[in-house]
Amino acid sequence: SDDTGNRLRFQLELEFVQCLANPNYLNFLAQRGYFKDRAFVNYLKYLLYWKEPEYAKYLKYPQCLHMLELLQYEHFRKELVNAQCAKFIDEQQILHWQHYSRKRMRLQQALAEQQQQNTSVK
Repeated sequence: SDDTGNRLRFQLELEFVQCLANPNYLNFLAQRGYFKDRAFVNYLKYLLYWKEPEYAKYLKYPQCLHMLELLQYEHFRKELVNAQCAKFIDEQQILHWQHYSRKRMRLQQALAEQQQQNTSVK
């Protein structure tokens, strides 16, 4: 039925879009020439609908949307053939995650301290 086909298509596209968050996978695709295939590049353009909130809410790895956006540029697609490019992107993602985690932990601690002060004042 149409519902089953649409659900399967949704799941496959969701999984594929999230794979784009992995720079090593992007390097794999680049080395095998996928980014030179006009049909594949058009498919990447089609997948931009995942940036819409009603679809983006299903993503577990939101950085895939940034990679999807960068993949719209030929220069970026060409650079991904180089393993050093993928390594650099991977390192930057890790640094971002570490910074985000530390910042979030500090915010949570500050909020907990503020709540503790508020309850002790009352």
